[in-house]
Amino acid sequence: MDQKIIMSGEAFEDDAEESIRPSHIDEYIGQTDAKENIRVFIEAAKKREEPLDHVLLYGPPGLGKTTLAYIIANELGSNIRTASGPSIEKPGDLAALLSTLEAGDVLFIDEIHRMPRYIEEILYPAMEDYTLDLMIGADGASKSIKINLPPFTLVGATTRIGDLSAPLRDRFGIVTKLQYYSVEELEQIIKRTSRVLDMPIEEEAALELASRSRGTPRIANRLFKRVRDFALVDDLDLIHKDVTKKALERLKIDEVGLDDIDHQFLLAIIKKFNGGPVGLDSLASAIGEEVTTIEDVIEPYLLQNGYLKRTSRGRVVTPKGYELLKIEYQNEWF
Repeated sequence: MDQKIIMSGEAFEDDAEESIRPSHIDEYIGQTDAKENIRVFIEAAKKREEPLDHVLLYGPPGLGKTTLAYIIANELGSNIRTASGPSIEKPGDLAALLSTLEAGDVLFIDEIHRMPRYIEEILYPAMEDYTLDLMIGADGASKSIKINLPPFTLVGATTRIGDLSAPLRDRFGIVTKLQYYSVEELEQIIKRTSRVLDMPIEEEAALELASRSRGTPRIANRLFKRVRDFALVDDLDLIHKDVTKKALERLKIDEVGLDDIDHQFLLAIIKKFNGGPVGLDSLASAIGEEVTTIEDVIEPYLLQNGYLKRTSRGRVVTPKGYELLKIEYQNEWF
């Protein structure tokens, strides 16, 4: 099972990221309501000298759920242990994870919706009563043992809150949805990244990048690094608008942030299925992508911005989607 423990104060020493992730809540840009509420809950927990209630963070990929989990641990002055839902396959995996926790620690489980249901049931008493009930031994000679756990805070992250069972979801005292970022917030993030990576960027270039980052900090930072590559190869010590536009054109990122896969997705619905409606499985086969990739990565931004509509009969490209692709709208669905 993939897991790691990070000591308080060391959570952001990942050399590969070069401290791009903010380590404290005051450095965290965007998600104002969620951030301020979490700040209050942390301060209240500290004053009560109790562990913070369990936290569930949900929203599309790349919006900062993992970063916020590390910030929570940092603000609490706690160690953080991390794991992913799919890596917890057996009760023993969960027991090994929980038994190493110390009082006040934060346990972060990413993709918690992919954790098996029978593992969830073992997690319930751990979340509620800080106890672990396990069955050991073979059939006919098995017995139940109870392990007491120190008080801890579970932070779960998911892109698909609907896939969580109601009993698990209800055991989180703090449930927070992360929203897409505004262009202004992304511009601030890009400028911060340019300072951290010591590569200056012009105002117009930062705005151009922010407007094509589809509301997502992870994409903004990734695009910044790729534009930086083009600037360095051109022997530039400043990222300006022209090199930014050149790089984004080479990367096939259009003016609204859609990439080649997004265009293929919309074109497949229009050209292969007459604009829709089309079922998700048929669409996945047509473009050679996994269903989960479509649901978690491709669709959310297209739906959010009105290029795609999800109906009971399947996916449909909207008139706005046709306009984006410069294709004459002929579908009678609308």
